[in-house]
Amino acid sequence: MGMEIASRQDLVEFKNELLSEIRILLSEKNEQPSSRWLRSAQVRRLLSISPGTLQQMRISGELKYTKVGGIHFYQASDIESMLLKNLTE
Repeated sequence: MGMEIASRQDLVEFKNELLSEIRILLSEKNEQPSSRWLRSAQVRRLLSISPGTLQQMRISGELKYTKVGGIHFYQASDIESMLLKNLTE
């Protein structure tokens, strides 16, 4: 089994190719619509609230949700909108 030695220039070229591919992947990801769904535990951690407070927000209609098989899901964009709506100056 032969051994190949990589030069400093080889490593620099590899780094540049890798960074270029990462930039392409990130730009493609940013172009896709953001419809990230969060579970109740994630929302509670994000907002630092109790399960009861989150339930009250669902009941009052303050935060929209979808229930699938007993699990509540919330859109990240809805949480952001709610926070912006309640923003105080």
